[in-house]
Amino acid sequence: MTLTIIAIIFVLGYLAIALEHPLKINKTASALFLGTLLWLIWFSSAATGGEEAIHATGHQLFESFGELAQILFFLMGAMTIVAIIEKNDGFSIITNRIETANVRTLMWVLSWIAFFFSAILDNLTTTIVMVTLSRKLISDKTARLYFAGLIIIAANAGGAWSPIGDVTTTMLWIGGQISADGIIHATFLASVFSLLVPLVILTFFLKGSVSRTEQQSKVEEIKPTAFERNALFAFGLGGLLMVPIIKTVFHVPPYIAMLFSLGIVWAVVDILKRKHGDKTPPRLLLHHVIKDVDNSSLLFFVGILLAVGVLGATGQLEYLAKVLETSIGDIRVITFSVGILSAIVDNVPLVAATMKMYSLQTFPQDHLLWEFIAFCAGTGGSMLVIGSAAGVAAMGIDKRLSFGWYLKHITPLAFAGYVAGALVYLLQRGAL
Repeated sequence: MTLTIIAIIFVLGYLAIALEHPLKINKTASALFLGTLLWLIWFSSAATGGEEAIHATGHQLFESFGELAQILFFLMGAMTIVAIIEKNDGFSIITNRIETANVRTLMWVLSWIAFFFSAILDNLTTTIVMVTLSRKLISDKTARLYFAGLIIIAANAGGAWSPIGDVTTTMLWIGGQISADGIIHATFLASVFSLLVPLVILTFFLKGSVSRTEQQSKVEEIKPTAFERNALFAFGLGGLLMVPIIKTVFHVPPYIAMLFSLGIVWAVVDILKRKHGDKTPPRLLLHHVIKDVDNSSLLFFVGILLAVGVLGATGQLEYLAKVLETSIGDIRVITFSVGILSAIVDNVPLVAATMKMYSLQTFPQDHLLWEFIAFCAGTGGSMLVIGSAAGVAAMGIDKRLSFGWYLKHITPLAFAGYVAGALVYLLQRGAL
């Protein structure tokens, strides 16, 4: 009975998030209420089983919150570094070199930059950087929403074919289910098509030219010098790019590498502000810069992951995976379905459940199952704006990017790309 109540409340909570504007209740409030309420119900159920059951449930919460905290600190570090670069006009180094005002050309350029950038960085940080960049290049608010949607699709697609581009792909790589060269060779073309199809479709609808927003340097009272701007851009972007390298070399969680990079960038800021003395401009005061980091989107992320954590703790995700296996049987259809499910619930527990269900003895490294799950779980989240960390981050940067708008305008494009990429992969493997 408790599991049924949890499932019903989860669905109702997601509806409240989706209907944020008609209900006039902030999505962060709905997400936090949903996540904490589900844990309250689960703890109440555990209380009937005595101290041992309560202790076991507390351990589940501890594990769930541990995973959540890692993503949260990673997000905080990445968003702070990006805010430092933005406040000091660092992105003008890139935007000044993009001269085109044609909306279609700009759409293709930014999307493919995000696609390849995501493969060497990760889809979450790439989205933060690229959506921030697009807001400086485009003043039209509606066009910016379409660009944000495409960047989400591009970042998730780019992360799916790289062993370090997405959390789930990294999980499979570390677990030995896929090899680095194997996943690149097997899913690169499929990932290309998952972005190419939405781009081609949207090319027929978006037209005209775009005007740029006012640059930060024009509104700052004390403009950053070329040296300050270049130094913070180099250290900031370099720090972001060093994250996957530090993670791989030292075998540390990504958030440790991100906070290490933030520490270096922070030190550089403190060194640069020495020459200003008592007249340090706000752009070089970290307590001022951190105010621009959107805490609301971070708390929204907390609420969503807490809610999904209950589904994992109660075994409902694993149960769902087993139901798919027994009712469908065909691993191609199961994996395709998991990708669609990853748009509703976090792809990490879904992939973790799949890794538990199937052994490497039955499905050895680089088997179709593991390669296809890497692609589907990585790109499937693009179908809903809250289906991936990249989408949640984009919502935090652009408040106008709502669940409803994304569902109406971007979801059909993302689904078309997802289906196209899946077909390309299966054709490439001769599995159709």
